Amino acid sequence: MSGVLYVVATPIGNMDDITFRAIQVLKSADYVLAESPHHSKRLFEKYSINVRLVKYNDDYNVKDIIEKALNDIKSGLSIALITDAGTPTISDPGYRIVRACRENGLNVVPIPGASALIAALSSSGLPTDKFIFLGFLPKGPNKKRKILKEADIGCTIVFYESPNRVLKTLEAVKDILGDRIVVIARELTKIHEEFLCGQVSELIDKLLNYPYLKGEFVVLVEKNV
Repeated sequence: MSGVLYVVATPIGNMDDITFRAIQVLKSADYVLAESPHHSKRLFEKYSINVRLVKYNDDYNVKDIIEKALNDIKSGLSIALITDAGTPTISDPGYRIVRACRENGLNVVPIPGASALIAALSSSGLPTDKFIFLGFLPKGPNKKRKILKEADIGCTIVFYESPNRVLKTLEAVKDILGDRIVVIARELTKIHEEFLCGQVSELIDKLLNYPYLKGEFVVLVEKNV
């Protein structure tokens, strides 16, 4: 009898943002595939989860780990997949093992929970009936321009950005899409959670006056009207 791959969402900041079901699944799994086991140990200690963590990310022997996981699931084991924060596979290499399970007819079960994308979108005040998610934008200016232009299809545009690139990316948004309303969410669910809203030119000026920029940013751009 085949086992199962559980895709388990974990907190994006506040450690209390995890479901009872997620904790139960993690405790009952035969082992857990984690983007960064060292990072996940803190969560496991808080909720007394005593299950082996196996490193799974783009830099660590992914093909071999997927092959072993597939064989383990076929033999009846239950494996949980987690990322450092939020929902696995969303702008995350976890999709590869999910795809491999689907291709092999194995059971994949989502355990929903926190997602920075949805948390930011739901609290942005921008239209949510249609949106396009771009993950992390490419570094190259030409590729960035192409992606932003293609995404400008009359819906809210959402993407992630790092603190050391966010100002350049906002400048690109202004140059390519115009001086639109933008919402920036950072440090979501943490002590210093912050939402900034205004014309992109205004937000650039605000961020230029910050002593330092910290945390992953979710950037939301108003649709073209």
